[in-house]
Amino acid sequence: MGQMIFVNLPTADLARADKFYEALGFTKNSTFSDENATSWIIDENIFVMVLRQEFFSSFLVNGDQPALGNGVRETLNAISAETREGVDDFVARAEAGGGNVYRPADEPFPGMYQAAVQDPDGHVWEIAWMSPEAMENPAG
Repeated sequence: MGQMIFVNLPTADLARADKFYEALGFTKNSTFSDENATSWIIDENIFVMVLRQEFFSSFLVNGDQPALGNGVRETLNAISAETREGVDDFVARAEAGGGNVYRPADEPFPGMYQAAVQDPDGHVWEIAWMSPEAMENPAG
C-alpha cells in the first residue's frame, strides 16, 4: 500500500460541511465518520477529514487554535481536474453545496485553467486543469 494523505479540517457545523463535500462528489467513508468527524474519499489514497472544531482542537498543542473563516490562510488545498470543463463543474458543485468562489476561473498561462472555492468554513480548495502539452513542457 502506498502512502495516504489525510487533509484534516475543522468545521463549525459538521452537517453544513458534509453538504458541501457531498456536493463536490467526494465519497463519504462511513467507517471513519461519526458525530465528531466525517471522512470523505477524494481518491484511493487521498481523504478529507472534517472534524467538529472542538474535536479538531483535541489534536492541537502549544495553545494552537483551529482556523475558521477569512483572514488567515495556512494552506490552499489543490486538486486536479481531468478537463477544463471539470474546473467549471467543480466550482458549480461547490456553490450548490454552500461554498463560494474564492478566485474566479482564469488561465494564468496557456494550457492551464484554474479556479478556487471556499467551503462553508472558509477553507480554500483550488481546482486546476493542465493540457497534456503544458504537462509535457511546463517551462513553455
